[in-house]
Amino acid sequence: MKHTSSKKSTERLSHILSHHKPERVELIPILQEVEEEFGYLPREAMLEAANFTQIPASDVFGIATFYNRFRFTPLGKHPVKACMGTACHMVGGALVLDALERELGVKVGDITHDGEFSLDRVACIGCCFLAPVVVIGEDIHPRVTPFKVEEILAGLKERDAGKTAHKD
Repeated sequence: MKHTSSKKSTERLSHILSHHKPERVELIPILQEVEEEFGYLPREAMLEAANFTQIPASDVFGIATFYNRFRFTPLGKHPVKACMGTACHMVGGALVLDALERELGVKVGDITHDGEFSLDRVACIGCCFLAPVVVIGEDIHPRVTPFKVEEILAGLKERDAGKTAHKD
């Protein structure tokens, strides 16, 4: 939750908490709703959930980090998902993921400094016949190689620059 929008964020969080009881069994549903609303679990929201449920903050953090479904950083404008399913892995998915990390300058689970890209690995996208696959936003990129990573990202940046130029 950013300082500039902290009032709005507080209102959104208050709305989520308003339809829960301040009980321990409510913690996971609260965290799920917070992540759905914000796209990740902001630290402040986890602290507020701890206060609301009267669970020590360290326990809330422990519970949230136990489940790999929760994100602790926001998604970028362009969320990048690299498939690491069996088919993708067998035909170079790990090399593609390495290339994405190099090109974006972030590790899996992180977001670029400008907030444009976030990088995640997923177990399977379901496009095994197109392996290895990278999904950026809603766009599926089939048969990606480490060499194609730079081309894909450059094309996306170019497209964004064109959209910005048309707005002016």
